[in-house]
Amino acid sequence: MSTRRAIVGSTAAPQPAPAFRLTPQRAAVLEVVRRAGDHPTARDIYERVRRQRPGIGFATVYRTLALLAGHGEILELQLGDDAVARYDGNTRHHDHVVCGGCGAVADLSVPLPVSVTAEAAAASGFTIDGYELRFTGRCPNC
Repeated sequence: MSTRRAIVGSTAAPQPAPAFRLTPQRAAVLEVVRRAGDHPTARDIYERVRRQRPGIGFATVYRTLALLAGHGEILELQLGDDAVARYDGNTRHHDHVVCGGCGAVADLSVPLPVSVTAEAAAASGFTIDGYELRFTGRCPNC
């Protein structure tokens, strides 16, 4: 699993990732994730990629998602109480709001005051180098 998924609001300098070969299959997976606005699961991504590349297998998509997340090209998110990962092509810092009714996920940009991270550091004794904020509620459709 990628350590990147846990620190989406990182203030630490990004680590250079080793290069990897962008095969046509990997490019198709990356394009689907970057164009998706709904934070799809691996199964959702597989179904979408399969429309373009009918011969692609689920294992290839799954391994590609792990590779892309590991290199910081996409984010792997654990947003709900279930263990199903969702993927986000937006790697800039942002947070999420999750609907407790239908599970819909939306991007959200709510900057925290600097004092919040300073207070977290003082209370925990940790050096804070990032954060992840998740709001929960009900979407307009629910």
